[in-house]
Amino acid sequence: MKTILHKSNTRGHANHGWLNTYHSFSFANYYNPERMNFGALRVLNDDTVAPGMGFGKHPHDNMEIISIPLYGDLEHEDSMGNKVVIKEGDIQIMTAGTGIIHSEKNKNLNKEVKFLQIWILPKHKNVKPNYDQITLKPEDRKNKLQQIVSPKQDESGVTINQDAWFYITEIDTGRQLTYHLKGKNTGVYAFVIDGNLDINNIPLATRDGLGITETDKIDIQAVTNAQLLLMEVPLNI
Repeated sequence: MKTILHKSNTRGHANHGWLNTYHSFSFANYYNPERMNFGALRVLNDDTVAPGMGFGKHPHDNMEIISIPLYGDLEHEDSMGNKVVIKEGDIQIMTAGTGIIHSEKNKNLNKEVKFLQIWILPKHKNVKPNYDQITLKPEDRKNKLQQIVSPKQDESGVTINQDAWFYITEIDTGRQLTYHLKGKNTGVYAFVIDGNLDINNIPLATRDGLGITETDKIDIQAVTNAQLLLMEVPLNI
């Protein structure tokens, strides 16, 4: 087993006033040649958007974009005709494919919105753009791994154009979970949304990230109540 540890305080950071953002991997003005990606995982941004503010219309292509709201309401509008609000408990994906234009803004004028924005390099390029959104059941993640992203429509969660699987869990102090990898030549990037836990005996705290390769399973031990995101992605891209 090999690991790479990204402590929360080593992430790239920019505060634009309306947007306070942390980058686990190189993005925008943050560049670190040793932190360009973890396999197909290219971007993991931890964003806080001020009330009533947001990202204006901008393009994407050939990228799988996943948004996971943690607090508040995020309004999305795109060139495919979608105009929706995603909130805590929802998962949104966009297959940008041949190209899309979209905007995102804080729906509310009286509170922030916090969300994770994740970019995955696609399996196939120049496919037809696609949008999907689901609302998760909180009880399905309590002390167990709730699948939220998959490469197949007959699996749980939203479907993306890549052999990747995402899981989220809310695990109580002292509880243990084991995750068995699904793919070939894949690794897992674990991101602690909140709390303290150990993964394969490596201690992690809130907003820490851990890349894990050359193993077929990972063991999770909650030190405190914790919320964890697991992303299994191809390593050869």
